[in-house]
Amino acid sequence: LYRHYGLWFRLRKLIIWLLGMYIAIPFLVKLCPAIQAKLVFLNFVRVPYFIDLKRPQDQGLNHTCNYYLQPEEDVTIGVWHTVPAALWKNARGKDQLWFEEALGSNHPVILYLHGNAGTRGGDHRVELYKVLSSLGYHVVTFDYRGWGDSIGSPSERGMTYDALHVFDWIKARSGDNPVYIWGHSLGTGVATNLVRRLCERETPPDALILESPFTNIREEARSHPFSIYRYFPGFDWFFLDPITTSGIKFANDENVKYISCSLLILHAEDDPVVPFHLGKKLYNIAATSRSFRDYKVQFVPFHTDLGYRHKYIYRSPELPRILREFLGKSEHEHH
Repeated sequence: LYRHYGLWFRLRKLIIWLLGMYIAIPFLVKLCPAIQAKLVFLNFVRVPYFIDLKRPQDQGLNHTCNYYLQPEEDVTIGVWHTVPAALWKNARGKDQLWFEEALGSNHPVILYLHGNAGTRGGDHRVELYKVLSSLGYHVVTFDYRGWGDSIGSPSERGMTYDALHVFDWIKARSGDNPVYIWGHSLGTGVATNLVRRLCERETPPDALILESPFTNIREEARSHPFSIYRYFPGFDWFFLDPITTSGIKFANDENVKYISCSLLILHAEDDPVVPFHLGKKLYNIAATSRSFRDYKVQFVPFHTDLGYRHKYIYRSPELPRILREFLGKSEHEHH
């Protein structure tokens, strides 16, 4: 009996402690909005571990060069440039200057903006670069300030400025070749921020591709399946308002009203991170926006049975055809 009582006493203490932590965390987040910002960016989560970002060839990217660019003073970002697979043999042993000049070859360019957590060397990201390279695209990707080996403090403004800097760097070298923007997950927020800005200055990209997008960061946080607090009293006040206070909006739903270029949205029905209905809602907003009246807007769902979830759409055997048909038309519009 004494042993059972001692076990029950320890279990009760653990339950009280967990309950206390559960109640304390919302107050902690409210008092320190920077915590919520870190949970949005997850830039401190570096997976896979123990990879050298200076050596993309270690990830099977033998036709990729690692650069470092400086968007602002005290900010340095790490960039990978993968050339089309057709240039693979020519790329072996070449230096950065050769890769930069290769952007002017007769191949379109995709600027890839990754989501939160991890680095430009994430497994699913590397696999997508390989697919796009095999289809004849240059792929330029980078880690935002504060991610990977990039130097600086993360913020929505900073991430957007980094993307703008890389886009301008590409355009200065790519000649008349089409340049497309591809954003995934949180990167869709950076992508629409960037493309809205480009459209406002009348230098739009040739197309925008959003993979697993949301409407805005508040709706994504409210809908996130991993949120154990969504039914907590005052959830908006405790958790969503601190995100806004930190200057984080990623308002895709507002941005698409000011974007004038072709738009392709890809979303898996079984996405456990960004619910499918948010991607569909964003498409409905864009499809009825006056800014897209002269451009193609397409939504491609991937059935639950395929198991692509949040980051495996690159596995789809239909993806090459989807991109060829969509971007082929965009290239025609470009010319």
